[in-house]
Amino acid sequence: MTAPDQMPEAKIAPQQGQVADAVRGNWVDRLAPPATRPYLRLSRADRPIGTWLLLLPCWWGLALAILYDGQAGLFDAWIFAGCALGAFLMRGAGCTWNDITDREIDGSVARTRSRPIPSGQVSVRQAVAWMVAQALVALCILLSFNMAAIVLGIIALLPVAVYPFAKRFTWWPQVFLGLAFNWGALLAWTAHTGSLGWPAVILYLAGIAWTLFYDTIYAHQDTEDDALIGVKSTARLFGDASPAWLTAFMFGCTALMVLAVLAATRAVGADMLTTVIAVLGPLAMLAHMRWQMSRFDPADMGGLLRLFRSNRDAGLLPLLFFACAALV
Repeated sequence: MTAPDQMPEAKIAPQQGQVADAVRGNWVDRLAPPATRPYLRLSRADRPIGTWLLLLPCWWGLALAILYDGQAGLFDAWIFAGCALGAFLMRGAGCTWNDITDREIDGSVARTRSRPIPSGQVSVRQAVAWMVAQALVALCILLSFNMAAIVLGIIALLPVAVYPFAKRFTWWPQVFLGLAFNWGALLAWTAHTGSLGWPAVILYLAGIAWTLFYDTIYAHQDTEDDALIGVKSTARLFGDASPAWLTAFMFGCTALMVLAVLAATRAVGADMLTTVIAVLGPLAMLAHMRWQMSRFDPADMGGLLRLFRSNRDAGLLPLLFFACAALV
């Protein structure tokens, strides 16, 4: 981990407000109007991986629900699009809330000190207003779904609200992140079917295991700074045993996702070909996570970030196979 006094300030480009771990040449820094950039950075629009990680469980849930009842209609296209818009907005609102609550901690960590609030680009009052605005637009999307999905969407605010504080009282804050980030699997399933089902619950648990996998990799970037300021994480908890824990999360995610597929397809008597194609999705995701493990090096900060970002592709693999199975 680069020490705070060794952080290459030229790469952060504080005069332009760029965030240290943002994707270089991202659209926010290049194309967005200057006045909007601090707010878009608060929403992590310059780092889209988080939106993908929030969105993919939603699409998993929708695809598995279509496999479950064999019905797909025009409203499913809206669920698909609404989840994408909602994920962007709620990820933005959640990240803004995270930055509000963590503003003192972020100022003490090399990777996060360039974020809009600790760097002085945005005041706390402005950040609160921006968070509320994003949440209200997301609420409008949620209200277009059925009542059961609306209730689930409102309940989802609880883990979102708690997550930023988790690292202060537990070594397992990644569990709270998983609870929040994978809620879409429950919501999208319910938006399609009208009620919650066991396949969606099992899929949700698979997503939590996946979050423990990728966010432990991500947290290894900050272990030195986190130790100095007393912030807890699974990366600090596991230490040198991280590869064994990551392997457990990897196989746990796969097993739970296979079980979710079997619960969905067997419940409606799907044919063997459909089931096999759907099961190949979790197995393809397992292959990608095994590839990540082969390149996991806690001392390689750039490599850790690349592995974390590669989980977009890992999460797209089950969706691809679920979609193919639904078309059979």
